[in-house]
Amino acid sequence: MRASFKKYTLNFKQASGTSRGVYTTRDAWFIFLTEGTNTGFGECAPLPDLSIESLNKMSSKLLQVCDQISYFISTPEELRAWPSIQFGLETALLDIKNGGDRILFPSAFTRSEKGIPINGLIWMGAPDFMKQQIKAKLDAGFHCIKMKIGALDFETEFSLLKAIRSEFSPEEIILRVDANGAWSFPTALENLKRLSDLHLHSIEQPIETGQWEEMAELCRKSPVPIGLDEELIGISSGKEMQKLLETIHPAYLILKPSLHGGFAGCGKWIEQAEKHGSGWWITSALESNIGLNAIAQWTFQLNAKNEQGLGTGQLFTNNFDSPLEISGDQLWFRPEKKWNLEKLNDVQMDDEF
Repeated sequence: MRASFKKYTLNFKQASGTSRGVYTTRDAWFIFLTEGTNTGFGECAPLPDLSIESLNKMSSKLLQVCDQISYFISTPEELRAWPSIQFGLETALLDIKNGGDRILFPSAFTRSEKGIPINGLIWMGAPDFMKQQIKAKLDAGFHCIKMKIGALDFETEFSLLKAIRSEFSPEEIILRVDANGAWSFPTALENLKRLSDLHLHSIEQPIETGQWEEMAELCRKSPVPIGLDEELIGISSGKEMQKLLETIHPAYLILKPSLHGGFAGCGKWIEQAEKHGSGWWITSALESNIGLNAIAQWTFQLNAKNEQGLGTGQLFTNNFDSPLEISGDQLWFRPEKKWNLEKLNDVQMDDEF
């Protein structure tokens, strides 16, 4: 088996804000495995200031992985500190196994018989910009809206959510919010009590990570169900997962294959979540359509019942044309739409092994 990789920079159509800052570009590394006439693709795309990986060391680590590809395939646990590479390698291997045409999990989804319900994501920004996004998502037919909060003052964000709820009942529109750890513990409980009037579905990561006792208290007292997101990053052993869930007792886990060691890592979290009575859903982490395609196919075969966070494929000006398509509030795979990877082909290949 031969292995190689390329680095590719994705450009956002417009600056995308979170409480950790604003994204205008993001780097992804693509690993290629070739066996016989088949080539498998995998995306390794850590997020700045969020992933446990060092972006500056990604290329050197991928050089090592490609140089010793048989070793890392046989011992994936050696990549625990590199979860996005675990995901990329796992994806490339599945691609080869299934013929190298990016059908990783054949299903009713890849046959275009069923779609995946997704939430409409509202990025942080000026109030008018957020209102425009909300209107666009509602006009497109979304029934579940997820709004990133924590960058503006709380009153402004509260009024935006209140405006949605005044027009649409909880039965008509599901409202999720994601604070990305922006609040202090005392502020969080106060804000959650006010937000409960708006009948929110859930809130992700209201306070910074690492405050297990405080997060546990919030989960006990909050009238809004709490989901853990960033809190899960860097935890890969079953014992640690169990300890976190037994301490905090969150209502939900929000899982990202690029951050949690691929499908295998997320599968361990799902197993623990179901054992401890927590719900879960899957979210992409700003991957290109190559990574999003893999995550969507895997997610579909999990038979998840709630809306997933897989609507990020339209964020980039230089994404790759793919069979993925959003129609209404569902993500679909349209086999008649072909992949176009010419943009990636134009990028020089790093050393091949």
